[in-house]
Amino acid sequence: MARTIQKEVLDRIAIIRLNRPSVYNAIDMELAKELSDIVLQLSNDKEIWGLVVTGSGEAFCAGGDLKWISKQGEDYYKTFYAIVGQFHRAIIEIRNMKKPVVAAINGMAAGGGFSLALACDFRIIESHAQLILAYTSRGLTIDGGGTYFLPKIVGIAKALEIIALDRPISAQEALSMGLVTQVVQKGDSVKKAVEFIKGIIKKVPLHSYGICKNLIHESFINPLELQLEKEREAIAYASQQPDGKEGILSFIEKRAPIYKNS
Repeated sequence: MARTIQKEVLDRIAIIRLNRPSVYNAIDMELAKELSDIVLQLSNDKEIWGLVVTGSGEAFCAGGDLKWISKQGEDYYKTFYAIVGQFHRAIIEIRNMKKPVVAAINGMAAGGGFSLALACDFRIIESHAQLILAYTSRGLTIDGGGTYFLPKIVGIAKALEIIALDRPISAQEALSMGLVTQVVQKGDSVKKAVEFIKGIIKKVPLHSYGICKNLIHESFINPLELQLEKEREAIAYASQQPDGKEGILSFIEKRAPIYKNS
């Protein structure tokens, strides 16, 4: 029986595919658990320097599998509470991962699929793909960190508009809103996502990227004085790391740095 997540590694970059193509990679409990488990594993794998998240078949992810949920019985509260808790483990691991994470949106990203893409650091979308929250028009509310990431990317007013209208957002419109980083041709999202991560790794050591990623997210909840102290501690720590020392030395010696990501 095929697993609900497929993994491959290319030049130290992991590519994971949600693998329930017959239901557009909709999230059931098995997929939610496997996703959180594999992201945690990759986060702790020192041989992996970046992560691409994508979908098998025609879709990125259609969100929660409402047919699966309906088969679990009439106690929707219990089922949603359980599966969303498992799904949120994956969102937290992506948020905390000190490596570049790129969503390669190869098709429709709806509901939890939209939120999953938002949780990634960057989003590369194929020109035919669409984004849609698809929660409120079904009488539901947003999960997967959508209410955390969406207003931080597009602003509160635009986030409320997206929630209220709950309509499909085209790839080009998503680019104009800042929801995605790049729009690419059909079939190219994974390749471009790998290239994008390689470009980051070539220029920025992982410890610098990971620390700054965390500081940026924390800046929304920390008062200025605390944020400044965290920045102070972080740069002092980074300067003592091998790649931090190499960055300083290469500047003094007027040469390109050679980072080892050790």
